[in-house]
Amino acid sequence: MAHIVSTRPLIDEGLSGVRDDHTLTVCDPPDGSTRSVDDLIALTDGADVLLSVLADPITEELFAARPELQMVAQYAVGVDNIDLDAAAAHDVAVTHTPDVLTDATADQAWALLLAAARRVPAADRYVREGRFERWETTLLMGTELSRKTLGIVGMGRIGTAVARRALGFGMEVVYHNRTRANPTVERQVSARYVGLDELLKTSDVVSLHCPHNEDSHHLLDAAAFANMKASALLVNTARGPVVDEAALVDALANGEIAGAGLDVFEEEPDVHPGLVEQERVVLAPHLGSATTGTRTRMAQMCVASITALLEGADHVPHRLV
Repeated sequence: MAHIVSTRPLIDEGLSGVRDDHTLTVCDPPDGSTRSVDDLIALTDGADVLLSVLADPITEELFAARPELQMVAQYAVGVDNIDLDAAAAHDVAVTHTPDVLTDATADQAWALLLAAARRVPAADRYVREGRFERWETTLLMGTELSRKTLGIVGMGRIGTAVARRALGFGMEVVYHNRTRANPTVERQVSARYVGLDELLKTSDVVSLHCPHNEDSHHLLDAAAFANMKASALLVNTARGPVVDEAALVDALANGEIAGAGLDVFEEEPDVHPGLVEQERVVLAPHLGSATTGTRTRMAQMCVASITALLEGADHVPHRLV
């Protein structure tokens, strides 16, 4: 019987697969936005498996302090918080939950896009504050999407799902990727490959779906915003640091772009105060995968990986290290 420590409460149904056969400790959320490495070391006393989230700093220090740790099962697609080289050096397996949140995140991107384009949060506040007295011809004018251009940065699974949804809105789709997508994918979503500069210049909506790395850090900076249409909207459901938030605030204030929908932030969970002040910005607390079905499947994927490792299976699903 192994000892599994989950750093956060997860959907209970998703963890049912390990409760009967192993000892499961589910920790309460931290008091602040995240835990320190020292906190995690204390929580993992005697743990064989750590079930982690993106906010947990999984470092060399943790692995060195807990040599009995066999596995880190990440409840997320991204593993930016995990030192994979250190995990390999300490012979600790690392798994994650890829592919399962594609549709949920694509839906979230469209929710933010529609909310920003049609000024839904401002309209909601207008009604709740009792200001709706009569229909007006110029009240809270928004942007229609039909016949507009959607520019997708990162045509992976989520970017492709976002492009597929654009077909129903009658939008033209252009995209930029480090490598060109499969021609079959291009045909299926009627997407045209362009350089980043052309995408920024021609798109009415720029939607980010690329990973965060050295090449993509602050990919959208002051120069990029200056290159966009003044009527354009930005949507980010990828990673916060892909956008230079200070430059975004300036671009919004100076009218270089018209608005934004953001699910992720550069210094998450902190949000640049200039974004909070902008009425044409829609903000969400990292809800890309936040549907009951998706979060349950993510937990089940973690359980499948944990079970395979603990039972000595030849193949551990979704293993990175």
